[in-house]
Amino acid sequence: MNVALLSKWHVHAVDYAREAHENESISIKMVWDENHERGSEWASELNVPFEPNLDDVLSNPEIDGVIVTTATNRHKDIIIAAANHGKHIFTEKVLAFTVDECEEIYNAVEENNVQLMVNLPRLTESFYLYAQEAVDKGLLGDITYIRCRVAHNGSVPSKENPKGWLPEHFYNKEECGGGALIDLGAHPIYLTNRLGGKVKALSGRLNHFYDLGVDDNAVVMVEYESGAMGLIETGFLSYGSPQQLELYGTEGTLMIEGHNVRIKSKHLGTEEWITPEKLPQPIQSAMEQWIEAIQNNKKPSITKEDVLNLTAINQAAAISSQEGRRVLLSQLGIRQGI
Repeated sequence: MNVALLSKWHVHAVDYAREAHENESISIKMVWDENHERGSEWASELNVPFEPNLDDVLSNPEIDGVIVTTATNRHKDIIIAAANHGKHIFTEKVLAFTVDECEEIYNAVEENNVQLMVNLPRLTESFYLYAQEAVDKGLLGDITYIRCRVAHNGSVPSKENPKGWLPEHFYNKEECGGGALIDLGAHPIYLTNRLGGKVKALSGRLNHFYDLGVDDNAVVMVEYESGAMGLIETGFLSYGSPQQLELYGTEGTLMIEGHNVRIKSKHLGTEEWITPEKLPQPIQSAMEQWIEAIQNNKKPSITKEDVLNLTAINQAAAISSQEGRRVLLSQLGIRQGI
């Protein structure tokens, strides 16, 4: 499949180009970037042409798909245009700033019968698959509380980088839609969405510790329809913070730090903590699933519902923080695909 790379704006653009290059089913044919200098340099590095006109890329009959790593505020227009030209689309989270915008995108994707994949990588990893398996098997009983934290030190100042090692444009609210929560916080959001189910209400606090223009530390307290509660934590200000996923239930507890997993369950024949001998194998990456969907019509494990629910929580949390109140998702008319 011939693809065009659309923008090197996002920090993961290089990672996706590398993964595409290593996939024998994908051939990178050209680069477009709204920043012509940046795009030209990238195209030269990849030894492919740079095309300055996006319409020429999308109308090119030799291009089958596009990998979109533009600023998030460009996603809707570019992805809809790509779909209308019959191109398959791979992109970075989040898909769009509102659920309504996401629905507009999916309408175009479905009308044009193309495949859209949003990369939600932790849904393919062993630790999550084990957590989901433990929940599905009832090892924890009824889930009463979930906590998930993903954070790094990308905005911590240093002599070399006065605003941290994240690119300057990650603090442009118009382009990004926000800061830590909408970017890094996506991971604990989509993980807890899967494990906790439909969200009834939430209270969010998006903090501006360094006054960078976007939130650099964030917490969201979630109330699920099941009656369970949850806490989503993220930030750009934590040195050495491990990824943490904790699930508490009436019959067991699961603790995951990084890829270290331990469980205590009344169903496992002991009251001691157990470290599983073997975790499930990771499943195909989002890009591999994208190719399988295009070539073999295989249904991806990362779904439209995952993508819509990710934006729903972000949208509600931003409103909650701005207005200083608990937000019922139903009051906002925010739809969840569960």
